[in-house]
Amino acid sequence: MHIPIASTKAAGVALAVGMLATSNVFMTFAWYWHLRLQKPGRPAWPLAAIVLASWAIALVEYAIAVPANRLGAASGLNVAQLKIIQEVVTVCVFIPFLLLFMGERWRWDYLWALLCMVGAVYFVNRARL
Repeated sequence: MHIPIASTKAAGVALAVGMLATSNVFMTFAWYWHLRLQKPGRPAWPLAAIVLASWAIALVEYAIAVPANRLGAASGLNVAQLKIIQEVVTVCVFIPFLLLFMGERWRWDYLWALLCMVGAVYFVNRARL
């Protein structure tokens, strides 16, 4: 059975976006998990331990993000498109992390920021549309 190139590329883009989302979960934790430890009543970790733990988490992120970017590029996305997609994914991952893991309160500004980023996705991809 012959699969049209367009659907193969679309599947590659979809898989790349899914991988970028997965990698971003790891990166968000690598960058911010330790801030939860700084709350009163919790013991302080040495900075070196936090950095090493964050690097270990980030290693997993890189092992997913680098192949995701290669797959996205092979599927027809340029570097600007990959970067803007990554930024939108970052906000989509960060907001639930902020609310659920860090215990911050919802602000409508988060939604407006996300909508601005969706606009960026449109502008960087409008030649393809």
